[in-house]
This record gives sequence, structure tokens and C-alpha cells, in this order.
Amino acid sequence: MHYEYGKGEPVVLLYGLFGSVKNFQPLVQHLKKQYRVIVPVFPIYERGYNITIFSLVTYLEELVEELLLQQFHIVGNSMGGHIALLYTHRHPTKVASLVLSGSSGLFEDGMGDSFPRRKDYAYIKAKTERTFYDPAVATKELIDEIFQTVNSRKALQILSLAKSTIRNNVAQQLPGIQTHCCLIWGLNDNITPPAVAREFKKLMPHARLFWIGRCGHVPMLERPGEFNHILDKFMQGIGGQYATAV
Repeated sequence: MHYEYGKGEPVVLLYGLFGSVKNFQPLVQHLKKQYRVIVPVFPIYERGYNITIFSLVTYLEELVEELLLQQFHIVGNSMGGHIALLYTHRHPTKVASLVLSGSSGLFEDGMGDSFPRRKDYAYIKAKTERTFYDPAVATKELIDEIFQTVNSRKALQILSLAKSTIRNNVAQQLPGIQTHCCLIWGLNDNITPPAVAREFKKLMPHARLFWIGRCGHVPMLERPGEFNHILDKFMQGIGGQYATAV
């Protein structure tokens, strides 16, 4: 299953462990004016489906074949960035460009590797708010969704996927990725801190790093204007002319 919007060059958006297409709503509205935007819906909660980071890469591979995509851009946030990296390493000629934001794959301090105090709403609320620089971005609707998820049968699947993600460190693969990459990172990211972004840049030969201040782990949702501006310049091949790249 996937959502699709607009026409033009394909751009595939990949969300994180507790994310959904909602994380990309501002970005979708922006990109669909010029691009064909595709958001896969990962089968994380399907019964009988062996959920690992690798099975989700396979799911993406199957969707790419189904949609007959020859070459496309990928934007990945958190676990979605991890999937994007593994896919790009396997299929370098398929990926026209790679955009990572708060990507896992090297280090992350998330909520999915264990569920202590999972029935404690205040705990889940605090952990969700920690994802953002501005805790107000963590709306009651978002907190309620996560609380319901971690207290349902879905919790075991999330735990399995989170452990699989943590075990797979991509440091050795990164130097072999020759695709042009744009790293867009929140300076106040608590989940994948700025040091993680610097390490990605160090290990990837064609990566450029852009910071967004007063921003946490999900820049395309928390600071969509700045995120879209950087993304536009990267996609247009201008790079960092209008943003601070390091």
C-alpha cells in the first residue's frame, strides 16, 4: 500500500518507526506541485509478517518494481533514512539523490527499543515531546496514537523492528554510497544528536550537511519552511547557496 500525489519526477518519502504519512503532510503539499510524491505504508503491524529493517527494504524494492520506477529521489526520516541507505547501497543506479533527516543507522536514542512504563501516559507524553524542540508540536492526537500503539499487540512488532534497526550499523557501507546526499538535521535533535549527522557526513563521500536551529528529530514537520527551502536548493542542484552547509 502507498499514497501518491502530483506528477513529475518521482520522490519517495520514508517515515520513521512511530511515524506515518502525517509526518510528511507539509512536505507533500510542497512537493506535489512539481514532483510525483510516493509515500509507502510499511506493513509493520500485519500479522504473520516478519518485521525487520531488512524486510522493510525488501518491501520498498517490491513497491519500486510494482510502480515501474526507473530512477527516483528518496527522502528518509529516522528509520526511514536507515531504509533509504540500505536500499541505496543495494541499488545505487536507482536513486537519483538521497535526503536524510535524523536518520538511524549509526546511533539513536529512541523509544522503540524497550517499553518501560508503557501504560504510563505521562511517560509516553514526555518521550514524544522530547522528539521535538518545541513540545507543543507533540499534539494530544499524536501522543494518543503512540500511547495506543505501545499498549496494543503492535508493541511486540515495534520492539522487534527497533531491535533489528539498532543491531544494523551501516558505518561500513556508507563510504561505498556514491549518491549525492543532503543531510538536513535539527540542531536540537535528542534522538539522533548533531554528532550523528557529522559522522554521516564524514563517512559519506558526497554528503552535504545543513542545520536547522530550534529544531528536533522531525524537521519536515517541526520546521517545514526551512526544511523545504533547503530541499528545494538541493534538488535544483544549487546546494548550499542559500543555506549554511558544513
